[in-house]
Amino acid sequence: MENDGNANIEFGTCSWNYDSWIGLVYTKKAAYSAAYLSEYSAHYRTVEVDSWFYKLPEADDVAEYRARTDEGFSFSCKLGESISLTHERSRDKTAPLTPNPDFLSVDVYRRYIDALAPIRDRIFLAELEFEYLNKQKMESLSVFMKALETFVRALETAGIRSIVPLGIECRNSNYLKREYFQFLKDHGIAHVFSEKLYLPHIYELYSQHGDLIGDRVAVRLLGGDRKDIEAKTKNVWNDIVDPKPDLIEIASMLRDLAKGSRLVKVYLNNHYEGSAPKSIERLRAIL
Repeated sequence: MENDGNANIEFGTCSWNYDSWIGLVYTKKAAYSAAYLSEYSAHYRTVEVDSWFYKLPEADDVAEYRARTDEGFSFSCKLGESISLTHERSRDKTAPLTPNPDFLSVDVYRRYIDALAPIRDRIFLAELEFEYLNKQKMESLSVFMKALETFVRALETAGIRSIVPLGIECRNSNYLKREYFQFLKDHGIAHVFSEKLYLPHIYELYSQHGDLIGDRVAVRLLGGDRKDIEAKTKNVWNDIVDPKPDLIEIASMLRDLAKGSRLVKVYLNNHYEGSAPKSIERLRAIL
């Protein structure tokens, strides 16, 4: 396993089930997704579990994830979209919006956390990922923060707030203001930095609000136009096809974030540059 250049920074990837990483991370094709984790964890000390955004974790999967990784390995787990969607998904974009009855539901959150029991002590963050919220879905930042505050207080009342650390990924650039970062700090919620299309660069946000970042933070390097990079790679994720020119700025941010006792987990997506493992190599070299 390579050294990340700072004991407080750990690199991992957004998901791991890619046959095209054979020769980079894996020595041979695995029979199924979880079977890759043993080799994966020999290279990286953390991973983001994306699949649980779409379905409730299954007990056998969670138990196997623990069995195939050692005690120092950590998971950042996306909470289900059933909690973070304000309105139900519809293929008909012209159809009236239907409120999601499970939006920020304490009961649904509890079911997710209960399902994660075998790895709860290994969870770095339980991530609430919100889609871009237009005014039809969320009237304003203040309304959004009020909904989050009500949710967090309900978790506290239910006695489940402190079971796993909570992080939030907000995809509204107009929400990423001083008051929002102050709100997260006041409520002990981690900010999930997301480097992706239509959002300000993460290092620009950090330069403005870095003093409000808490003691643990996730950084997700997701990339730009997904269809464009998929066309370039043909969904073979073993080489850099879209090298980012600002890795030095990102590395500088990571170095600063990792000062003191703060823990920083950096998750790379294949769509960022074309190959998450090779992007990690590039960042490690700079660090």
